[in-house]
Amino acid sequence: MAIPHTSPLPPLEDSPASPEFDRRRAWLITAMIVTFMLINYADKSVLGLAAVPIMDELDISNSTYGLISSSFSILFSLSGLVVGFVSARVSSRALLFTMALLWAVAQLPVLVVAAVPTLIAGRVLLGAAEGPAASMSMHALYKWFPYDRRGLPSALQISGAALGTLVAAPVVTWLITAFGWRSAFAALAVTSLTWSLIWWRVGHDGPFGQSRPHPGDSGTGGSGGSGGSGGSGGTSTAQPRELRLPYRKLLLNGTVLGSIAGAFGASWALALSHAWLPAYFRTQLDMTPGGAATVISGISAFSFVLLLAVSPFADALNRRGVSSRWATGAPQGIAVVVAGLAMASLSFVGDGWLQVLVIGVAFGGHAIVFPLHYMTTAAVVPTHQRGALFGIVAATGTLPGLIAPVLTGHLLDTADSQSAGYTASFLLAAAVMLLSGLTALLYIRPDRDARRLGLTPDGPAQAGASKPLAQ
Repeated sequence: MAIPHTSPLPPLEDSPASPEFDRRRAWLITAMIVTFMLINYADKSVLGLAAVPIMDELDISNSTYGLISSSFSILFSLSGLVVGFVSARVSSRALLFTMALLWAVAQLPVLVVAAVPTLIAGRVLLGAAEGPAASMSMHALYKWFPYDRRGLPSALQISGAALGTLVAAPVVTWLITAFGWRSAFAALAVTSLTWSLIWWRVGHDGPFGQSRPHPGDSGTGGSGGSGGSGGSGGTSTAQPRELRLPYRKLLLNGTVLGSIAGAFGASWALALSHAWLPAYFRTQLDMTPGGAATVISGISAFSFVLLLAVSPFADALNRRGVSSRWATGAPQGIAVVVAGLAMASLSFVGDGWLQVLVIGVAFGGHAIVFPLHYMTTAAVVPTHQRGALFGIVAATGTLPGLIAPVLTGHLLDTADSQSAGYTASFLLAAAVMLLSGLTALLYIRPDRDARRLGLTPDGPAQAGASKPLAQ
């Protein structure tokens, strides 16, 4: 199928009158946010890496461990939703500082008393503090980059997840092996606290966070405007009206629904990898702690390479006029479908390198979905509403974190054997991922939906606009 070429439709926030791009400061903020995401995913993965010694020491079942792991997501989606709306009134600097500070606090209960209730309490607080992390850090990042420069920083932001696991797996495993599993929780508390203090000093909001003007406004005021005359020549100083759309209308367009679906499928695999993949390696594949950490790091390295390759490529396609559907939409659906097919075959491949390759694709091949689904969502939302919509998309797209770990624990305890339980869990994940990926592939069409929502200067019927994609 030929890829249609259309005229790119950048948001009005990045028109020729946009603020000057401060490259040095933008990349400093990017480095801080990548580190933020690295710590974020290290916090998430520490429970899974310590699963076997925790289960042995506290004598807990698979179902109980699954409940502890899923408790992380009890407030995860809700907090992401709430903070998304708060972001319209509170600076990204303050939001990210508060989140990182709470991450440090969340590691402390289990250091006082090691028991199931304190594990759950710490994970619930951590989930509440990390729920908005990906969406709000992306929102903060977008304030420093214009529309056609966001691919690489977006990929780097999401790559913090891969780097977090890549670094956390060997380091946290070493801490657990050498000093006990509690030492890993303590080290992460200190790391989160240190980052929050540095961010408060350097993490100011960028100039590209201004709202889109209403399509009918010129941005320079008009006759009879409230701004009146000012300065030489009596130029009006009236400010353009902010473009606002009902959230129902924003959420029910195909691009947002498809982006949520793609993130949902990718998040199911991600939740499984955080909660159960280390235990699967230890109990089913007879790997040593170091061997399991090496494979997990390898999966993260694969994800990192994908992230660095695909998102800048999508930016290049956008600049050449390739439709956003094919530049940033279709890759999301394809990635989740391919990872789902690998997940379905996971229990039926033999030992050796083929098995490692399939595991890598199943648990790492979906990584590109996360930066791309923010890019497609951002294309169909007014700038002032972007943080709130990011929060909603993140909240719904990450619900698998609440479902997948506890459901897997139940399957392991009720199946005839743990091997059969893992097979059932992988097949269920594959079904979810295939359905999600196909939905994303069919429904994500940012150019079409931006026109329908009136986010171009002349609205959906813009004269001379790019031709609608074939329906």
